[in-house]
Amino acid sequence: MLSSGENIVKATVRNLRRRSTLSEDRLWNAVRDRRMGGKKFQRQFPLRFEYHGCQRFFVADFYCHDTRLMIEVDGPVHERQRDYDEMRTALLQTFGIHDSKNH
Repeated sequence: MLSSGENIVKATVRNLRRRSTLSEDRLWNAVRDRRMGGKKFQRQFPLRFEYHGCQRFFVADFYCHDTRLMIEVDGPVHERQRDYDEMRTALLQTFGIHDSKNH
């Protein structure tokens, strides 16, 4: 049985996949099945971390573990959450994860 935290992560990821944008769908078709340089990308991938003793997570639009590359397809929501996005980028960089954004 999954913990309530894991249930939240799974539900969030499932919801984001169902509501993907046209841009996300197009990029997914370009990178899925190792179509980009033979690298495996995952869609709506949860990146888990601990912050002040609590388990937290971000959901990357696309993530390649081999290259530690996260790709975010920015839309209108990111215009309203610039501070959050900047904090997320700084935190992910401490883990050696590089992000690429489409602004």
